[in-house]
Amino acid sequence: MGDISRRGILGLGMGAAAAVGISGCGSAKGWESTGGSGSGKSSGKSEGRKAEPIGDGSTARTGPQPHQPKPERLEPGQKPPQFVVFSWDGAGDIGDGLFPRFRKLAKDYGASMTFFLSGLYLVPESKRSLYRPPNNPAGASDIGFLSDENIRRTLKSVRSAWLDGHEIGTHFNGHFCAGSGSVAHWTPAQWKSEIEQAVSFVTKWRTNTGFKDLEPLPFDYRKELVGARTPCLLGQDNLLPTARKLGWRYDASSPGGLQVWPGKKKGIWDFPLQQIPFPGRSFEVLSMDYNLMANQSQNATQSDPAKYPAWQRQARDAYVAGFERAYGSNRAPLFIGNHFESWNGGIYMRAVEEAFKHIADEKRKDVRVVSFRQYADWLDAQDPRVLRKLRGLGVGQRPPGGWKAYLSAS
Repeated sequence: MGDISRRGILGLGMGAAAAVGISGCGSAKGWESTGGSGSGKSSGKSEGRKAEPIGDGSTARTGPQPHQPKPERLEPGQKPPQFVVFSWDGAGDIGDGLFPRFRKLAKDYGASMTFFLSGLYLVPESKRSLYRPPNNPAGASDIGFLSDENIRRTLKSVRSAWLDGHEIGTHFNGHFCAGSGSVAHWTPAQWKSEIEQAVSFVTKWRTNTGFKDLEPLPFDYRKELVGARTPCLLGQDNLLPTARKLGWRYDASSPGGLQVWPGKKKGIWDFPLQQIPFPGRSFEVLSMDYNLMANQSQNATQSDPAKYPAWQRQARDAYVAGFERAYGSNRAPLFIGNHFESWNGGIYMRAVEEAFKHIADEKRKDVRVVSFRQYADWLDAQDPRVLRKLRGLGVGQRPPGGWKAYLSAS
C-alpha cells in the first residue's frame, strides 16, 4: 500500500466546507427516485411549505425533506449500484462563490450533498465567549469566526442546500487538532458537550446574531443531524459511544480506510476516507483535497504556479482512478472529502469538479452519487446476508463467478 507516513496525512479542515452526494443519477433498480434533486429545482424558498417555528425561530419544521430518493433492496443476483459521496468540511459561505458553485454543479447533475456545518460559522465573533470548548479556554477556536455578512450568506446557503435535498451534518465547532486541547483527547462526555453546543449554535442563531430579516432554517436540526466528520479525523473512538446514544446513523471520521464495503463500529456505520491510487507515485493517498495538497506542496497553500496544471491533473486522475477501480470490480463506495478553499490557485476545486463530471456522466445509469445519509438509508434497506457477501470482496476484487452467481448464493 506504500508509504504510510505520506498516505496518512490528515485534512486540517481550514475554512468552510460541505459534503456532497448525488441522489439518483441514472435509473437502475436499487435506487428508485421519489423526486430526486434533478426532478425539482429549489430556489431556497419554501414555496407551499408551512413552517412551524422551533424555539426562537432559528429553525422550523416544514415537513419531509424534498428530493429524497427511495432505496430499494437488491434482488437476488443483482449487481449493486456504484455509490459515490462527495463531502465537504465546514460548510461556510464566505462570498468566494464556492458554495453556490458546487450546489449548482450538483443540481445540474441531479445531485445531493452532505454539508458538515461548523457550528461556530453561525456565531458572531462578538459572542465567541458563548463557546466553551472542552480542554480549551472559553471562546477559543482554531478556525476563524465569520463576519456578520458571511454568517448571513452561510444561513442562506445552508437553507437552500437542504431544500435542494442535501444533507446537513456537523463538523463540530473549534476544530482543535493539536496539543492537550485536541479532540483526540476528548472523552465521550466532552464530545456530548461539543455536540450540544454545535446544535445550540445552529438552533439559536437568531438570538445570537440578532438577525430578524432571514427565514428560519427549514428543518429540526436535532432530528436532522445523524452524522459527522471530526476535525483532522481525530477522536472517533470516544465520539462513537455518544453518537450512538444520540441515535446517529454514521460517522465519516476514520482515516486510511480501504475501498471495500463498509461495516459498523459500535453500532454506527463507519464511512472512512479511503486510500486511492495516486498517479505517478508509488503509494496511495487519502481521498481528500487536503491530503493531495500535503503530498504535492507539503501543506503550502500557495506554492509554485508552474506546477499547478500538473498537480490539478494528478488530483483529478486520483479521484477518477479510485472511482474506476471500484466501478470495475467490487463496487465499493467511493468517499471523497473536500474543503471550500482556493489552495494552490484553486486547483483542487477544479480537480474535484472535473472528477465529479466524469463520475456523474449520465451514460452511467448504475452510478449513484449520494449523501452519506442517503447511502446509510440504502445499506439499511439491504439483506444483511448480501451485505456480508459484499464485505467479503477485497480492494479491486471482482466477484468470483460474476455478480449473478456471487449474490444469488446469498
